[in-house]
Amino acid sequence: MPTVRVASVLILLGSALPAIAQTSPQPEVLRVTRTADSGEGSLRWAIERNNTAPGRFRIEIDPEGAGLHVIRPGSLLPAIKGPVRIVGMPWRRAGAFVALDGAGFIADKGQRSCDGAAPGQFGANVRTTTNPGLAAVDTQGVEISGLEIRNFCIGVLLHRSSGSAVEDNRIVASRGGAGVMLTGDDGNGGSTATTTLHNKVQRNEFIDNGDGLELTRGAAFNLVAGNIFRSTSANPEPSQGIEVLLGHDNVIVRNRFEGYSDGIQVNGGNRNYIGSNTFTDNALALSMTGENNVIDGNTITGNAVGVALRPAARMGVTRITRNVIHRNGQDVLRCWSGGSCDPKLLRGGIIFGTPAQEHAAYVGERGGGVPVDPARFTKICPDGAPTCQAQPNHGIAAPVIDKVTRNGTTLTVNGRAQTGAATGAIIELFGNRNAGDAEGEIFLGEARIRTNGGQTAFTMEVTAPVGSVPTSFTATLTSHDGATSEFSRPVGLSD
Repeated sequence: MPTVRVASVLILLGSALPAIAQTSPQPEVLRVTRTADSGEGSLRWAIERNNTAPGRFRIEIDPEGAGLHVIRPGSLLPAIKGPVRIVGMPWRRAGAFVALDGAGFIADKGQRSCDGAAPGQFGANVRTTTNPGLAAVDTQGVEISGLEIRNFCIGVLLHRSSGSAVEDNRIVASRGGAGVMLTGDDGNGGSTATTTLHNKVQRNEFIDNGDGLELTRGAAFNLVAGNIFRSTSANPEPSQGIEVLLGHDNVIVRNRFEGYSDGIQVNGGNRNYIGSNTFTDNALALSMTGENNVIDGNTITGNAVGVALRPAARMGVTRITRNVIHRNGQDVLRCWSGGSCDPKLLRGGIIFGTPAQEHAAYVGERGGGVPVDPARFTKICPDGAPTCQAQPNHGIAAPVIDKVTRNGTTLTVNGRAQTGAATGAIIELFGNRNAGDAEGEIFLGEARIRTNGGQTAFTMEVTAPVGSVPTSFTATLTSHDGATSEFSRPVGLSD
């Protein structure tokens, strides 16, 4: 009888079997059962215990007893080390928030409640990382959900931290940096480029914070989606819904912005995508400097200015495409480190040359306690030329619509465009229901044209919208490098 080599057969069979997936062990749950500020079962105890072995625990906040639960720390909570998930369990069960309230150690002095990093400065729009409700510093993978975080200088601080998430919270009355701050601040006001990446801020409600959210000093590739940013008459400093300061490649989509100086203010941020948001009742719905930012498919109505393109020391370009922009030009005067309190402010859908805080022509607050030296203010060209800042988007001229005619369901547009160079460009056509309206209520279509460096005639055809045909038509011109013009002068439908 032949000898069977069993070991060899088993090895061969084993090599043909699929690998068995290794499952990570479930985290040990730290239960916050008390609203007290210290001792086992408190939030402080849970964070301290988690920080001894990051990745081992999950924190569930579920105080005993019925009713609204409020945790009032008597001092700053420890920064959180990740990875860890922190969950308000009443929200998960029934949509009720557990409140984390900073009134236990931060006195309410309105706009002056929170100091900035520089002596004498305070409030939103000055550099700060102080007194957050919850903070993740130099870490990753911190997830926070199901909480109402109120009355801190910063609601949630993600400081040089990546891969974290702030979701399904309510953040109220932050009086310093922002409701949520994502920053790569190096500790001296400089940027770090690779420390604050791939975070998510989703489905939160931001109410009466100075700034709702900030993406600053290198914060990049972050997602801000599905949030509500609202400032009411109770807010002592209705500054920005979102400020992007030297933040790049972020995606800001499906949010709502109401009642701010600026819905979104981009200061030297590059390649940020802003899409499918709604802006209403802001002084400036969007105010922009920076390279290759895109404003796409937003609804921008009922503001003083829809899109304000601001001059800057370094020329940038902003692409404005396929938005619903109408009923702006309203008398909304808000000017907390942005927006405007100038009764003579040029208003409308897309406006070039809107002053910012560094411009002599700006009317409004330049930041709490920030020293003002008029000699350092910049001028906007042509005033003070040649020492002045040029118009944004290279001052690209709006196209001219000569005539719009209708044949059945087809609208034919004849017009002229000029880019200053032989190049490709895009004409976007908009309609307005009210005669003489000069914005872009209904996107009708686009056409690619080639300009010869002078004035180039164009003809484009689009399908008329179902129902009533617009009575007023406007257009924008976007050059090959992504710079979009203001709206053209409106033209009615020809006989």
